[in-house]
Parts: sequence; structure tokens; C-alpha cells
Amino acid sequence: MSELVEKPLNPPSHQLTSETVGDGEVDAATVRVPGSCGELVQGINQDGYFLVSCPVDFHSRVTVTVKRGVSAHGANDVNAPEGLSKAGEAVRIALDHLQATGITACVEVSNPIPKGKGLGSSSADVVGAIAATGLALGHELPPAEIARLALKVEPTDGVMYPGIALFDHRDGAVMESLGPPPPLEIVALDFGGTVDTVDFNRTDRRSLWESVSVDTSRALELVRRGVAGGDPVLLGEGATISAWTGQKVSPKPQLPPVCDFARAVGAVGVNVAHSGALIGVLLDARQRRGLSVFRKARDAFPQAETVYHFRLLGGGVRRVTGGA
Repeated sequence: MSELVEKPLNPPSHQLTSETVGDGEVDAATVRVPGSCGELVQGINQDGYFLVSCPVDFHSRVTVTVKRGVSAHGANDVNAPEGLSKAGEAVRIALDHLQATGITACVEVSNPIPKGKGLGSSSADVVGAIAATGLALGHELPPAEIARLALKVEPTDGVMYPGIALFDHRDGAVMESLGPPPPLEIVALDFGGTVDTVDFNRTDRRSLWESVSVDTSRALELVRRGVAGGDPVLLGEGATISAWTGQKVSPKPQLPPVCDFARAVGAVGVNVAHSGALIGVLLDARQRRGLSVFRKARDAFPQAETVYHFRLLGGGVRRVTGGA
């Protein structure tokens, strides 16, 4: 078996030329995109809606195969498996954006991330489908372009950007790269239920977010300083403030006992999926206590549907070459 190699995408893009994909020629690209364990901060400020991504080591792997010059009448034909309509729509949007015609495209997704939990499952699929379509056609799309196209499908987080990113998940107008991730492990608890991202963001909660904007701004500043300084404690403090302010927007009955548990095990804080079902216990990874806390969490919360153990990652789309 050949070795599996992942390569980060380079920001610059280049123009698609007629030599890149000839008539009838088949090309394919495979990428991996991280999911996210909720958000480190979410809210509204003077620039509008925003969130700070929380990418983790839980990935969607997306392959797009394209063949040029075989679709009738110059129209594009996209084939996506049942249940992957968003990924299929993302491929169509990417083809239109690249002004590619007469393309038959097939999208395949290998994604173990549960949907509707705040783990960024559909965002990872959509981002991956867009990036892989571009690469299959010889065009490397930069993160900002991927983000703009992804938002045509649904609200998304900032996992297409390297590191930890501040991102406007509704229209992409605000983006700030905060820096590489501090050393952090997350023990995440799913207490059941699902949330549809599109439906959640369709409801007007602006007045609720505005009512907690002072606390949200404080949370953002702490997380910004924590990321810049590689300090899990500051990051955890800011994420905890954001989790509590989010109670006014999307209450989580289990947040108080999880916070008590986090203090008891010496965690640096908690975070939540503001539009999902997760509550995360944040741990300084340098202490290497993630597995022991994971076991304690399973015992302490037998009612939890699932307990996860994650590592905070830098975001970004990575191309996969070779096979396993």
C-alpha cells in the first residue's frame, strides 16, 4: 500500500486553462476537512454576527471526480449519493463559479461526523466538495473564495481557514486569523437531540445576541489573547463566558453540572455548540489528562448520548494524495 500524504492547500489560485482538463479526460481530487466542536465564541458585535471556530481531529474526506465534454448540451451533471444533497449543491456552485461547462462530476464523501450536533459535519462536506471540485479542474481556491461559495449553500464556520479563525458565518463579511491553536484537548458531551443549522439561523435572534454583546466582546478578547499567546487558560476563560452568554439564546440544561465537573477535574473551561447539542470540557493538553477525564465524564454523565475526546487543531483544507 502506498503512503497516505496530506498537503495543505496554498492560498494563491491559478486560472483554469483548456490544457488542464481535456475533453473526455477524467480527473479527481480528494481533500480532508476538519469538523468543529461547537465554537469557542459566538455572538454579535459592531461588525455583525461572528463565531470563532473550534476545529478538531474529526474529519470529512471528500473526493470529486470530473469528466469534461460528456454532459449533453454543455450543461453540468452532478452525481451525489442519497443524503449528500448539500455536497452535490456545493459542487454545482463551484462548477458555475469556475465557468466550467459540459462537466459530469461525481462526489463521494466519507464522513463519520454525526449530523445536527454542532460538530460541523455538513460544513466539512460542503467546504470539501468546493475545494475538491476546484482542484480536480486544476484550480486551487483560496479560503476566502471557498468560504464565499460555501455560504451559498448554508451558514458555515471558518474551518476552511488555517489556524483558529474569527468568521461571519452568515455572509462571510468579517474574517480574522487569530493564530495557531493553543495546546488543548476537549472532552465533549452530547446530551441528545439535533439542530438544523439552516433553521436555527433562519430565526431572528439578533435582539438576544445584542443583549449579551458586552459579555461576548469580553469573551472574544480573552480568546483572541489566548490564541495569540498560546495560553489555554485565557482561551478557556473566554470560551466559558461565551457558553454562559449563549444560554440566553439557546439554553442547555446540562451546562451547570458540566461546569461543576470541569472545575472538579481542573479543566481550563467549557465551550458549547451554540446551535447544536454539545458541551465541551476544555483541558490544557500539556497536562495529558484527556483520556482520564474522558473516562470520568462517561461515569459522571451516564445520560449523555455520546462522549468524545478531541484535540484542537488548526483549520484548513488539506489535499490527500496516495492511498491507504
